[in-house]
Amino acid sequence: MKNLTLSIIAVIMAFVTVSCNQASNKNEQSSNDTAVVSQEQPASQPKEDDTVAAPVVSETPSGQEAKATGKEEAKNFSIAPVVTDYLSLKNALVSDNDKAAASAGKKLLATLNKVDLKAIPADKHKQYMDIADDAKEHAEHIGENVGNIHHQREHLASLGEDLKDLIDLFGTSQTLYQDHCPMFNDGKGAVWFSENKEIKNPYYGSKMLTCGKVEKTINSK
Repeated sequence: MKNLTLSIIAVIMAFVTVSCNQASNKNEQSSNDTAVVSQEQPASQPKEDDTVAAPVVSETPSGQEAKATGKEEAKNFSIAPVVTDYLSLKNALVSDNDKAAASAGKKLLATLNKVDLKAIPADKHKQYMDIADDAKEHAEHIGENVGNIHHQREHLASLGEDLKDLIDLFGTSQTLYQDHCPMFNDGKGAVWFSENKEIKNPYYGSKMLTCGKVEKTINSK
């Protein structure tokens, strides 16, 4: 009886040992499976925007480029439009046409008002302004005095001095002739500028068309 009891106990112990080993193997297998899954499925990474913003490139010229541009504009400054309008005015008075002279005076005033002051060389800016302000006043008077051709001619004489100063300051893009009338302005005389060498006096028109002489030939620059 005692031997039977011992045999039963031994069987039970063997059964318990086998069951524990199987449970341990299952837990180990489960742990291994979890590790494999973790390795095969890498952690999800947040997707970054593949678009890279291009740097904004400013088109504003550098300081040196801006200075160079300013110098180039100053170098290219020309009084040619002013000369053209002056010659139209002068020719109208040569023809004794006060209405055409008034229109030419208004056009000259508009041209002077449209001059790009930034294009004038810095060292000549003040001189230009002084001359231009005076020229604008005379052009305006001529434009407002239809029917008073003598008054228009008086202001043309002052305009001639202004144009002379502008030519001395900036030169001319065309050949001009500086003419002089000795009788105008009570014998004090007056200058005018012409595109032709032939004398045609704008101060007396048809009354004394050839009165005067060429004082100077101004070559284009």
